[in-house]
Amino acid sequence: MSVNKDQIKGRVKEAEGNIKEAAGKLVGNKELQAKGKAQKTRGKAQAKFGDVKQKLKTAKKKATKKTVAKKKVAKKK
Repeated sequence: MSVNKDQIKGRVKEAEGNIKEAAGKLVGNKELQAKGKAQKTRGKAQAKFGDVKQKLKTAKKKATKKTVAKKKVAKKK
């Protein structure tokens, strides 16, 4: 299964957010912790968008293959 840029960027943002959130907790910086949590959430959303985009692309390819196969069968008859 291939990966698209939204999946990659989203997961990177999510990881960065996790790091910021943990750093904020460690040093007691509530603002950094909140920024990390927000970035993590945005990253998850972008990654999920990329997942859906990839599923649609895969479904479209499968549907196209089925259509081509049906046309070949119909042509033989």
